[in-house]
Amino acid sequence: QVQLVESGGGLVQAGDSLRLSCAASGRTFNTYAVGWFRQAPGTEREFVAVIRWSGGPTSYAASVKGRFTISRDNAKNTVYLQMNSLKPEDTAVYYCAAGTQYVSTASTFGSWGQGTQVTVSS
Repeated sequence: QVQLVESGGGLVQAGDSLRLSCAASGRTFNTYAVGWFRQAPGTEREFVAVIRWSGGPTSYAASVKGRFTISRDNAKNTVYLQMNSLKPEDTAVYYCAAGTQYVSTASTFGSWGQGTQVTVSS
């Protein structure tokens, strides 16, 4: 099992930036991809971005493409989500997840962090 801990959330204004971190520990050698998802109150959890653990391809939801960047530092076992030009509709709890497939479907990810709140005021 992989343990994931997110950090970096907070309250910002529209147009500001935040960088979320996802620190992984445990059986990381089984991890093929790490994804970021978010969930706003009353909505389903939605895909934000995904990266292969070994590096290489990345994929983004249309709503964040061009504003968010996912990256990883394997030496630190950490995946980042750089969020620029934040909008009020980006407000949500953000979760990172580790899985064995490079996909955007939440149900395929077996390990999840506890989430970090991002609030963007207008």
